Amino acid sequence: MSAPAVVLGSASPARLRVLRDAGLDPRVIVADIDEDALLSTMAAFPPDDIVIRLAQAKADAVVADVLADVLAEGDAADVVVLTCDSMLLCNGQLTGKPHTADVARAQWRTMRGRSAELITGHCVTRIRDGLVAGSAHAAASTTIGFADVDDATIDAYVDTGEPLTVAGAFTLDGLGGWLVDYVDGDPSSVLGIGLPTVRRLLGEVGVSVTVLWQASSPRKHS
Repeated sequence: MSAPAVVLGSASPARLRVLRDAGLDPRVIVADIDEDALLSTMAAFPPDDIVIRLAQAKADAVVADVLADVLAEGDAADVVVLTCDSMLLCNGQLTGKPHTADVARAQWRTMRGRSAELITGHCVTRIRDGLVAGSAHAAASTTIGFADVDDATIDAYVDTGEPLTVAGAFTLDGLGGWLVDYVDGDPSSVLGIGLPTVRRLLGEVGVSVTVLWQASSPRKHS
């Protein structure tokens, strides 16, 4: 039996890079959802529930596209869809992408010198024979220790534009990595998709991650 095809329901280059570095080569389908509208309906929910529900909403959108493709092609495809959403819990406040420089600066002035929790919701959905055959979800939390940087450093970082479009207004694998003192937990989760979490969720829908490695092209090592 052939391995399932893998679909990543995200526009995030970091998530795609994590999966590729870990031996998978997913097809990318970007989920078309209004995250801000969904967030406005979940203000009273616990943080883990919020990120999981956002990941599930993305899954619903991507799975609909995959099922439409399966129906159009008339085959009995076996597909796993991976979707995620990340937010930062700092000083009791849950934040996502800042979008504007003013919000990013204010967020950094709040979190500098502090630790915070980067929470990533994951959803894994398996499609077989044109139907959803299983779905599993979980949240992963990783502690981030932020450097106690001065206003000039914050302004310089925000001026690069990098923190405006990423959860928590920072990256671990980009310029923001200079401003992170420590990570306690799964680093891949901080990049947007936790490999240990996805491995467990794949198992819940009947897929061994080693089968997905074997289905990918051999990796080249320098």
